Amino acid sequence: PINNIVDITNYVMLEYGQPMHAFDYRYVHGGKIIVRRAQEGEELTTLDGKSHTLNANHLVIADETRAVGLAGIMGGENSEIVDDTVDVVFESACFDGATIRKGALALGMRTEASAKFEKGLDPMNTLPAVQRACELVELLGAGDVVDGIIDILNYVPQPRVLTLEPDRINALLGTDVAEEEMVRILRSLDFQVEGNQVTVPSWRGDVIGMADLAEEVARFYGYNNIPCTLMRGQTTLGGYSDEELLERQLGAMCRTMGYDEIITYSFISPTCYDKINWPADYLGRNSLKILNPLGEDTSIMRTTTLPSMLEILTRNYNYRNQNVRLYEVGRTYAPGGEDGLAVESKTLTLGAYGSDMDFYTMKGCIEAILKDLRASDVTFRTGSGFTELVSYHPGRYAEVWVGSDCVGFFGQIHPLVAQNYGVDGELYCAQLALDELALAKGADPVYTPLPKFPAVTRDIAVVCDEAVTVGALEACIQNAAHGLLKQVTLFDIYRGKGVEDGKKSVAFNLTLRADDRSLTGEEAETEVQHILAALASELGATLR
Repeated sequence: PINNIVDITNYVMLEYGQPMHAFDYRYVHGGKIIVRRAQEGEELTTLDGKSHTLNANHLVIADETRAVGLAGIMGGENSEIVDDTVDVVFESACFDGATIRKGALALGMRTEASAKFEKGLDPMNTLPAVQRACELVELLGAGDVVDGIIDILNYVPQPRVLTLEPDRINALLGTDVAEEEMVRILRSLDFQVEGNQVTVPSWRGDVIGMADLAEEVARFYGYNNIPCTLMRGQTTLGGYSDEELLERQLGAMCRTMGYDEIITYSFISPTCYDKINWPADYLGRNSLKILNPLGEDTSIMRTTTLPSMLEILTRNYNYRNQNVRLYEVGRTYAPGGEDGLAVESKTLTLGAYGSDMDFYTMKGCIEAILKDLRASDVTFRTGSGFTELVSYHPGRYAEVWVGSDCVGFFGQIHPLVAQNYGVDGELYCAQLALDELALAKGADPVYTPLPKFPAVTRDIAVVCDEAVTVGALEACIQNAAHGLLKQVTLFDIYRGKGVEDGKKSVAFNLTLRADDRSLTGEEAETEVQHILAALASELGATLR
């Protein structure tokens, strides 16, 4: 016990669940009790003797000149009840729970009052609590109660009205409770029931829907009276969405090629863009900032997955791991979405290094992925001017196009970028947009009978200028064929003795077959000569 007045307010809080506070009226300047926001830098010493510096986020109870209490948390020392107190003012209020919780957390305070307010209280309970406190003052002879109560309502809370649906309640509970029994139970709990409309008591803030009414019925009907039933449900698994199926297909293909999956954080350091050589004015640097980051290294949302992949490759490189292959299906976040939200997209990122990895090996991995997706009209190009490509070696990269859409790019990481990550060797990465891959995905395969007639293979090696790409040579071969060419496979690129400076030798394996007959040697030779003629006339490539 402290004194009769303070003990009465504590007792009422326990009895009614309504926190109260008592002020020494002589210390309430101007005879007014005001609820307001604290002023920036305003000082208040609370009943526990601790001084607090407040700001506009804190709610205070004040008189005309100063704050006399932290609303919903603790009273002020400057107006507390003492031994010579004569006049007392009881205060009983209903404050916004979120405001009280934020204020208490900011000050590192948690009291019984704040614990009750933050969970939400009945606004109609403030007046009965004051009346009960006054009743106890008279009952205990602690003082004389003066007539008059100041009751301020900023709004009149409207009672919550729900629809009573007996059939749905019985279906939810697995019971067969009569509607009359449900009404009896609810009325015994002070719910007002008129027809199928149920008015919820003001102190039952937890009852907001049909399921809550069902809970009340179940509690007083008796859980022991609810019959036991076996669980029911479908025994089949739910299906995957198209996006999930695509991710699983890509993951399976990557694992087949020896890649291990990684999962990285979606937030990175702003310095990552410097490490991958992105220009200072590039829009890709415009990242969403995190309000409460764990640290500077995780302070923004990434707009590219490349830094995350390079960080993991670097870690493996420093651990002396050999021949590493990694992949990730990760999200990127760009500003500009609706309601200020991010525009999210997913990217398949490959990363690798080691003796078994070079530009053409990475290209083969990309081709295998696109073949598995049954994508058609796949080409590899350079020179489109995408800013992101500054992170790649200018002579060892390629863009991946499906039709008229660029789905990504791959290649060797620029040596300067690798040095920024402390790697002396060659790093190879690929980035493919999942949205574009989904559009590029072809139809399900249709069964085709095995060929009835044998294939004829021919190897050709042509000498061409260094500027002529393998893709251009392959496209020329495909276009020059007369329907007999089934497959073109690059198997060698040679520079050195026997080949002039500025030129290279490129070797292809050609697979020829007719669907209705066995090809003769003459037919195969004619087809090859036609292809060689096209290579010579269009690209200046001659047979070696």
